[in-house]
Amino acid sequence: MIQLSLEHLTKSFDSNLVLSNLSFHINEGEFVSILGPSGSGKSTIFNLIGGLLRPDDGTIQLSGEKINGKRGSISYMPQTPSLMPWRTILQNVLLGQELKGKADPETAREMLHIAGLTDYENAYPHELSGGMKQRAAFIRALLSPQPVILLDEPFSALDELTRHDMQKWLLDIWSEHKPTILFVTHNIEEAIYLSDRILILSSKPAKVVEEFKVPFSRPREGELLLEEKFLACKKEIHTALKNQ
Repeated sequence: MIQLSLEHLTKSFDSNLVLSNLSFHINEGEFVSILGPSGSGKSTIFNLIGGLLRPDDGTIQLSGEKINGKRGSISYMPQTPSLMPWRTILQNVLLGQELKGKADPETAREMLHIAGLTDYENAYPHELSGGMKQRAAFIRALLSPQPVILLDEPFSALDELTRHDMQKWLLDIWSEHKPTILFVTHNIEEAIYLSDRILILSSKPAKVVEEFKVPFSRPREGELLLEEKFLACKKEIHTALKNQ
C-alpha cells in the first residue's frame, strides 16, 4: 500500500527552478533514502512534504489524501536534535504526542529504556552526549502519531563509530515498529545499509533519475559493509551520482 506519493512536483524560488516534474512514492513500512548532489533540492522536498512550502505544480498525497501546504501530517527530525533545553528528556520525547493530545508516558519510558536513556529521563539536553540527543530526538519522532517520518541527515554531525552505533540502533527500532521513513543522506554506505530503496536525484532542477532496490536481506549486520557485493553496490551508486 502506497503511504506517501509525490506526483509531478515543480518548485521555483523567483527565477531559480529547484524541482522539475519530481515524482516518487513510498510504501507503508518502507525505508527509502534520497541521495543527490549538494544543493539539489532535498531540503525543499522535505519542506514541501511537511507543508512549510507549497509546490507550484503537482500533488503530494498521504494515504490517498492531498496534503499540499498542510502542516502536521508528518513527523520530522532535522540534522540537529532540536530538543527544547527547558524540558526534560521525557518531556521532549512526549512533545509530538502532547501537541495531538495523546501523551503516553509509559510507552515513552519503554522507548527510552530500549535506547539506553532510562537514567536520563529527568535530565536536560545539555547533560547528554551528541549520540544520546539524537536517540532522544528519534524517539520523539517515532512516538509522534503521524504515519511518516522524515529524517534529514540525522547522523551527519557524529563521529564514525557513534554514527555506526546509531545506524544499528535505528535499524533495530525500525525493524520492531516499521514506521514509514524517508531518509536524506550524503553517505552512500549509510543509504545502502539502512534502506529498502535508494532514489538518486539529478542536479537542479531536481527530479528522480535512478532508483536502486537494495539487494540485501534484513536484519543487517556491520560486517555487511565489508562484503564484495556491498562494495559493488556502492560503486554502482557512486557512478550514478557522479553522472549527475
